[in-house]
Amino acid sequence: MEIRLDNLDSPQVVALIREHLESMAPTAPPESRHALDLDGLRGRDIMFWSMWDGKELVGVGALKHLSEEHAEIKSMKTARPYLRKGMASKMLSHIILEAKRRGYSQLSLETGSMGFFEPARKLYSAFGFKPCGPFGSYAKDPNSVFMTRYISDERA
Repeated sequence: MEIRLDNLDSPQVVALIREHLESMAPTAPPESRHALDLDGLRGRDIMFWSMWDGKELVGVGALKHLSEEHAEIKSMKTARPYLRKGMASKMLSHIILEAKRRGYSQLSLETGSMGFFEPARKLYSAFGFKPCGPFGSYAKDPNSVFMTRYISDERA
């Protein structure tokens, strides 16, 4: 597996991001969906990675700069053939280590409150993320779960 910085130009990455956005459409009203589209993921405050198994796209993940101390995980998605094989854990470990390397002390995320997002919430909990209130520009929303963790000197 290779995780690399990505410019979101490959057709495989574009297709996975579109699939990610489409899969969330039935889960909540538009105002409660906070996943970034391709233009949002190309923002100056975003670092975006893709994970590859040879020429096969495994998954993607992004880190959004909020402040000198605080960053947000965005758009983690695993390609269907790689689901439940530990790939999301590899990407999450990479993002946490990159956040630490960049000097962030806090890492937060927003995910859905519905059953569809339960696997994601379990993954984040396993990595030490705890429920918290809204952060950044988010507002309280019954369709959202906010989670955070502080980055210590320990490995992810």
